[in-house]
Amino acid sequence: MSGLPPRLQSILDDLSFFPERTERIQALISLADRYSAPDRPKPYPEEHRVPGCESEAFVWVETDSDGGLVIDFAVENPQGISAMAMGVILGDALRGEPPAMAARIPEEIVYEIFGRELSMGKSMGLMGMVRVTKFLAGRLAGRG
Repeated sequence: MSGLPPRLQSILDDLSFFPERTERIQALISLADRYSAPDRPKPYPEEHRVPGCESEAFVWVETDSDGGLVIDFAVENPQGISAMAMGVILGDALRGEPPAMAARIPEEIVYEIFGRELSMGKSMGLMGMVRVTKFLAGRLAGRG
């Protein structure tokens, strides 16, 4: 995929070293292990919920003092390993980038990361995480 944020492209390049599905799954589980819930009061506001996500994901997109993105994901389902991995990937890839950079991420990036073997529900939830992130970042960039 071209035109992606540089750190996201780097993550995709790293994942390409795992052509076997089981190896890639292990790499994604390792990413998910880096997930930590945001320090935000519960219950989380519904306007931050990712629609259709089986893992009950929530997202906050803000900017730091330099105008770079800061993205927090809360994944309420402790079995939501894929959502946790996606949260880590998007958070790492976009941290400090201008909000407009999020617009470069196609929802189909989910298939580049996880493969096409995902269930429809899981792929829709992960794409929803990308979609909500893009929408909120677009609002910050003045396009939403």
